[in-house]
Amino acid sequence: MVKAITWQDDFLRLIDQTKLPLTTEYIDCRDYQSVAQAIRTMRVRGAPAIGAAAAFGIVLAAKRLLETQPSVNRPDYLALLQTAASELQATRPTAINLFWAVKRMLQRLNEVTTETPAEITRLLEKEAQSIWAEDIAMNHRIGQFGLSLIPEGARILTHCNAGALATAGYGTALGVIRAAHAAGRRISVWVDETRPLLQGARLTAWELLEDGIPVTLITDSMAGYLMQQGKVDLVIVGADRIVANGDVANKIGTYTLAVLAQMHGLPFYVAAPWSTVDLSLSSGTEIPIEERSPEEVRMVAGQCIAPPSVPVYNPAFDLTPSRLVTAIITDRGIIRPPYNESLPELARL
Repeated sequence: MVKAITWQDDFLRLIDQTKLPLTTEYIDCRDYQSVAQAIRTMRVRGAPAIGAAAAFGIVLAAKRLLETQPSVNRPDYLALLQTAASELQATRPTAINLFWAVKRMLQRLNEVTTETPAEITRLLEKEAQSIWAEDIAMNHRIGQFGLSLIPEGARILTHCNAGALATAGYGTALGVIRAAHAAGRRISVWVDETRPLLQGARLTAWELLEDGIPVTLITDSMAGYLMQQGKVDLVIVGADRIVANGDVANKIGTYTLAVLAQMHGLPFYVAAPWSTVDLSLSSGTEIPIEERSPEEVRMVAGQCIAPPSVPVYNPAFDLTPSRLVTAIITDRGIIRPPYNESLPELARL
């Protein structure tokens, strides 16, 4: 299985997801600024993946500082890491995993009061490795919990990429699909292309082909017709943020699929680790929605497909109201409505 993120002791190796599936190229990040740039330009993407990458970005900030200033005092060391944390958090606003991972690193930083900067750096590296390893374990648990929702012969529709490339490994929505395939269930997967950056076509289709899971690619506009024809049994997607009432922020186009699923009486499942849940927000209207460059819509693979001067609206995510979500599959279990009760209850476990 492809590894989107690999820690190499002194640098972070990322697969360049903008080059897939045509070429497999890697980026070696040796400072936190290059990690921030990779997140901002979506060379690494997916809520859990950018969280793990940002955690290692803070480690790189500490390591580079010690290389240039071996005798740096504690206040200057802490100030630099706070700066790195702020810059990493500023890269993308919607996915809560990014903020969760950086906050966890800063909490670890604040917990140690007697160690030297060199000793703190070793502790931070260990913490980042724990975040990475825990994400893989959480994804496997999501897959096992979600397995109970996947019937024999299910024809599954998924959106964007919520697989190994979007996480530390295995995947959330694709983790459930992988678990069903590994259990011997005769499933097949519809993958919509996911405009404007084609993460479904480029990444999810590639992952499923690599795993030998039956997959068929469709355009985004075909989903409703497939449901009307009775060719879809359920929809499963990932998430970038889930708030206290169960509203979900995910890749643009998710809301459309949720409405279509309800219209056709199909289950609509969301799969995400607990780190994607943000109980500090009461509803999805409070989630900041990232807007990206107009060129992502005007161009495909470097070729202009629209008048260069046409105005573009390009939100990267949309909001799916909780009333459209059949269940949320987490590493702590399957959550069902009413989410304003079930989510806080699971948080106490």
